[in-house]
Amino acid sequence: MASSFLSSDEITRYSRQLILPEIGPEGQKKLKESSVLVVGCGGLGCPASLYLSASGFGKIGLVDGDVVDLSNLHRQVLHTEHAVGTLKTHSARNTLKALNSNVEVETFETKLTRENAIEIVAKFDIIVDATDNVIARYLISDACVMTGKPLVSGSALRFDGQLTVYNYDKETPCYRCLFPTPPPPGTVTNCSDGGVLGVVPGIIGSIQAMEAIKIAVGIRPCYAGSMLLMDGLSGLFRKIKIRSKKTDCIACSDKRTLTRDLMDYEAFCGTQSCPQQQGLKILLPFERIPVQEYKKQVLDSNEDHVLIDVRPKVEQDIVKLPHSITLPLSDLTRGTQGLKLVQDLLEKDKQVYVMCRRGNASQKAVRFLKDNLPESKARDDIRDLVGGLEAWANEVDSSISLY
Repeated sequence: MASSFLSSDEITRYSRQLILPEIGPEGQKKLKESSVLVVGCGGLGCPASLYLSASGFGKIGLVDGDVVDLSNLHRQVLHTEHAVGTLKTHSARNTLKALNSNVEVETFETKLTRENAIEIVAKFDIIVDATDNVIARYLISDACVMTGKPLVSGSALRFDGQLTVYNYDKETPCYRCLFPTPPPPGTVTNCSDGGVLGVVPGIIGSIQAMEAIKIAVGIRPCYAGSMLLMDGLSGLFRKIKIRSKKTDCIACSDKRTLTRDLMDYEAFCGTQSCPQQQGLKILLPFERIPVQEYKKQVLDSNEDHVLIDVRPKVEQDIVKLPHSITLPLSDLTRGTQGLKLVQDLLEKDKQVYVMCRRGNASQKAVRFLKDNLPESKARDDIRDLVGGLEAWANEVDSSISLY
């Protein structure tokens, strides 16, 4: 006979969990009665929500306003080739419902904002932060503090991963306790710019799911008050202790000043929330040139010039404009050879243009050159291409492969 709160099918489905003493029928009932919100249906959110659904959570919320792109598929395992171009929340919901039709899936086709965060977060018992930018981390953490929700936070970049649980009890800190001030704009790399091995967010997202499951069934999560550091290249997993609550934290301490109205997070962090829209603004307009203008006024008119590509060599090995020369930003800013090369070009009365992937590294390169080359009128002959290779592919030559 089936349990009064689990059907025969559910007992069969979850049988391998039910026989675990730490779970048992009571734990499975708690899962069925619990809800979890996954913010982000990307590299972390896909594996996390997959296992959360399979485990038997009664309700899963998915927050994401983005659409599936071909470049997502190597790590965002809920989505398929047929889903490219469709909303990630819809693609994820279809996969989760196909896996476990017992689970209620609620989708929010938007990004979390100060206007909607409290309302959305308050509807769920446990929150999983599967985002990839600093603004979202502050926002989600603050919303969890204001609504009293535990937050399972993860990150993945290159071969590395991190995970911790914020706001679990009176001892564990919130995100602001660890990072009361945001990093300088442009100093935090996301996987879109820095790359990531697909399996890394798979590992971290799976552990996020495990921590959420433990919270739901009443087991203390391993990473409340500590942090997991994973180095995929060396195979090392380390668990380090993190600080307790900050006594003057503006969000979670007795001296809190933050209210449920939250704050302007883009102004606080000095950047934009969408990584693809982030753009440095460290050059004046006359120090930059749009790609279409460069094509018409420089290339088509056969102006004597040099185009320097400051992307890392590994990115130039993927795709490169044939008339450009290679000088990675890291090489340019290290030592004097790069400076000497550019100085020689300027002394030969050549115009120097600098490009990168999206127009951020190129601005840094131009600023570095102008700050470090000897004072001369020739320094004004250095400009960068607005939007970089992506703008070139979108506005000038669609045959260029984007990555």
